[in-house]
Amino acid sequence: MNEAPAAPPLRKIIHVDMDAFYASVEQRDDPELRGKPLAVGGGVRGVVAAASYEARKFGIRSAMPSVTAKRRCPDLVFVKPRFDAYRAVSNQIRAIFADYTPHVEPLSLDEAYLDVTRDLKGIGIATRIAEEIRARIRAETGLTASAGVSYNKFLAKLASDQNKPDGLCVVAPGRGEAFVAPLPVERFHGIGPKTAERMARLGIETGADLRAQSRAFLDHHFGSSGEYYWNLARGICHREVRADRPYKSVSAEDTFLEDLSDCDALLAELDRIGRHVWTRIEAKGLVGRTVTLKVKYADFQIVTRARSLGREVAGVEEFVETGRTLLRSIFPLPKPIRLLGLGLSNLREGAEEVAAAPVELQLPLPAC
Repeated sequence: MNEAPAAPPLRKIIHVDMDAFYASVEQRDDPELRGKPLAVGGGVRGVVAAASYEARKFGIRSAMPSVTAKRRCPDLVFVKPRFDAYRAVSNQIRAIFADYTPHVEPLSLDEAYLDVTRDLKGIGIATRIAEEIRARIRAETGLTASAGVSYNKFLAKLASDQNKPDGLCVVAPGRGEAFVAPLPVERFHGIGPKTAERMARLGIETGADLRAQSRAFLDHHFGSSGEYYWNLARGICHREVRADRPYKSVSAEDTFLEDLSDCDALLAELDRIGRHVWTRIEAKGLVGRTVTLKVKYADFQIVTRARSLGREVAGVEEFVETGRTLLRSIFPLPKPIRLLGLGLSNLREGAEEVAAAPVELQLPLPAC
């Protein structure tokens, strides 16, 4: 008689998330910045790349225009980002991770998933591993990290945000559904602001509300994502930790409060979006060759324009200027625009700086 195959061991997943990483590095390295509301990024037309916890008390967050942030907190201190410094600290942290497991999936410089189902030190208890890692990060970098521990990636990521800053949260087996029940759905990985708004219109605001919906209801309203949302409401997630996960593209888009047709206004919005995207590109240590513009018109028609360079994009100015060129190419507009997006693809990791290169001259484009 053949015996049934043994069930795979329950996974042990840790999600480590540094606390206000960029801002904390700046405050660590400059004692005069400690205790002050601080924003990394800024500039006359820039955006906030990161904010200290002192700044967050004023509602300041990443991707916020710097003028808005300054208006909310007149005492806000802006510092220029130092991505070389952030990458150096990130490498220290990843070296700590490597002492416990080879199964590390970085999401950015400041957060990562670790699968410690079988850890290299033979500790066997994920909570103890998370405590050791947090203690070592504090001792070796002078920074604090929060961690979530659970049996899948979805719950571990939710848990890491639960007791920030400098906190630890554990969601034990069998407790996932109860843990997600009171949480707002916009905290769930895979449910963005627009989907959360759609859910709110359907009376779905918390995990419990989502749990109350049938599969048929979710499939009807959310198509192929219905099954995924049904699982989230029950704390179910089958995604594996994938070491060295490749990035296909980095992009961002924004829907305007009012449809726009003025060229200068659209260029200003594209500049804001592009600079936000570039902070993410630098934070992930990536370089790429292809710039893609996404346009959604007022009638929801979507068009894209892309340009691939014969080398990596040299920096934020070339990235944004290439986006501007693509945007100008669709003028005169056939109808107003409700959404703009900009992204970079054909990516690879780029530890070395991309050599500065002049932006190539373009043929004259229609005036706008």
